[in-house]
Amino acid sequence: MSFSGISLGCGNFGGVGSAPAFFGQGIAEDDAFAIMDRAWENGLCWFDTADAYGGGRSEQFIGRWRAARRPEGLVLTSKVFHSTVGNPDDVGLAPDRIRRQLEGSLLRLGVERIDLYLAHEPDPRTPLPDTIAVFERLVEEGLIGAWGLSNHDHAGIAEALRLGRPALVQNAYSLLERGDEDGVLPLCRANAVSYVPFGPLSGGWLTGRYQRGKPFPAGSRMTMRPEPYEGLVTDRVFDGLDRLRADAEVRGVEMSALAFAWVLASPGVTGAVCGPGRAAQLDPILVARDLVLSPADRDRIGGFFQ
Repeated sequence: MSFSGISLGCGNFGGVGSAPAFFGQGIAEDDAFAIMDRAWENGLCWFDTADAYGGGRSEQFIGRWRAARRPEGLVLTSKVFHSTVGNPDDVGLAPDRIRRQLEGSLLRLGVERIDLYLAHEPDPRTPLPDTIAVFERLVEEGLIGAWGLSNHDHAGIAEALRLGRPALVQNAYSLLERGDEDGVLPLCRANAVSYVPFGPLSGGWLTGRYQRGKPFPAGSRMTMRPEPYEGLVTDRVFDGLDRLRADAEVRGVEMSALAFAWVLASPGVTGAVCGPGRAAQLDPILVARDLVLSPADRDRIGGFFQ
């Protein structure tokens, strides 16, 4: 099974990712329905979630949307590792835990099978062969269509390829996060593994939301969960954002559209996960889908932050 294209990221439905401190916050259910409606109406039929997003609320919202809309052809990704109740002792990829967590995901989503099931993070306490063995059995049993890895490095992916057949890798990749270019992306290309990154807009940094010398907007990632992005508060990044903004203006598109299109144009990238906070934020993603960048364009834009 091959996975490609733009996936609707539902990580902030009912929370902010898997962070227990924000369970019950994030995007409210009515707004999540509006986002899913707009995505579906515009041909985005692949939704990405995880069991612990919003403490299970993300899967619940998707499940209720499915029940109300009855969409034909919806493709679902979910992930396993974190606790759905914020219990630090209930995490990981042990085989019995994976089965238990999958049962909960199937129930919340209202489906009998999840198309793509990802190990959300590496689990140092569980041997990778044990995790992959249960993933392979779940495929055989028809409970998942395929399995893959998220937030795994080159070594972990290479080991997984020796043990089984991951369908997809989902790591962070953007103009501001290019660590996978030297190892992970070539490995995925060489083994025909789909590479569909999350974070193509770097938590809103590539939308122009954060500006030099100005306070971060209330309710933004940098005021709620800034830790992954604190290293971006530098003159080098703000200078790059100025160049990206100017290039986007010449093209008549938003910064976010150009940054997203750059990811889609990257060698070996087969799609990307978008995570709009409201339905209108899908507009630049739809523009990016049709924005063609030449290799020379991509190299030049990639140099903005170097």
